[in-house]
Amino acid sequence: MLVKICGAVSAGDMASLDAAGADLVGLWHGIPGGHAELSADELSALAAAAHRTARLRPVLVTFLDDAETVHRTMADARVRWVQLHGYQPPGMIRALKAAGDLTVIKVLHIAADGCVERPLIASYERAGTDLFLLDAVAEDGRIGSTARQLECAAVIEIADRIARPFLLAGGISADNRAEYQAVVEHPRFRGIDLDTAARDLGGRLRADRVMAVRRGWRAADDSGAVI
Repeated sequence: MLVKICGAVSAGDMASLDAAGADLVGLWHGIPGGHAELSADELSALAAAAHRTARLRPVLVTFLDDAETVHRTMADARVRWVQLHGYQPPGMIRALKAAGDLTVIKVLHIAADGCVERPLIASYERAGTDLFLLDAVAEDGRIGSTARQLECAAVIEIADRIARPFLLAGGISADNRAEYQAVVEHPRFRGIDLDTAARDLGGRLRADRVMAVRRGWRAADDSGAVI
């Protein structure tokens, strides 16, 4: 099972997440007003710090909707994974996949009345999406790091429709794996993505909190496979 932590902002965060056994680290760029937004130079520096760790893979997390800009940003920062966290169209994924050997994660946003991108799922898959991330939309429409927990049934409904592996986000904690037993057992489930649960009250990423979530979610027979 993959464990992805979103919103690292320092080399110290990288060391903590590596020690805690995280697999992927989300680096924010092109998320205006985001609490972990990085400049292009900061993105490059933190990606380099991730590459120096034993296991972390850096992931560009962005709302940017221009494929050329995203590809150039990834190339400059030496990042091979990108998480399209906004409402980018399938054509952007097609353009990114054509531009190079990249791993593309597309977020599917689940609101109270269902998945916003549901009509586009097949198009995203045909465009070359490697991995979906199922995340919650806040009641006020905010997306990303909302700490709003998804209902298991809503996750399964979308998981049964997609043909690609997926990560689960939205209110993940060390204590709620049992609520998602059906999700964990789903053949396309690959891991979890968290932000709030990995932080202390001051908003700092903490290795002990990440380790607690890993212990709570990783099954005894976990293969640890990475796509």
